[in-house]
Amino acid sequence: MSDAAPLRGQIVKEALTFDDVLLIPGHSLIHPKDTDVSSRLTREISIEIPLLSAAMDTVTESQLAIQMAR
Repeated sequence: MSDAAPLRGQIVKEALTFDDVLLIPGHSLIHPKDTDVSSRLTREISIEIPLLSAAMDTVTESQLAIQMAR
């Protein structure tokens, strides 16, 4: 049985990958406190922490890696 069977008949929304987006360095008007890192697991359940973090030492330092592992 295919793992995709439960998805038949459902509409898949647009998704983007790294190759689809070009980031240009520059000043941003978005403040870190205004970002949303929550993830919806089900219709009723969402979590307020990121599921993934960039594998870069300037983004994911040891403290964040430890907290995400808990």
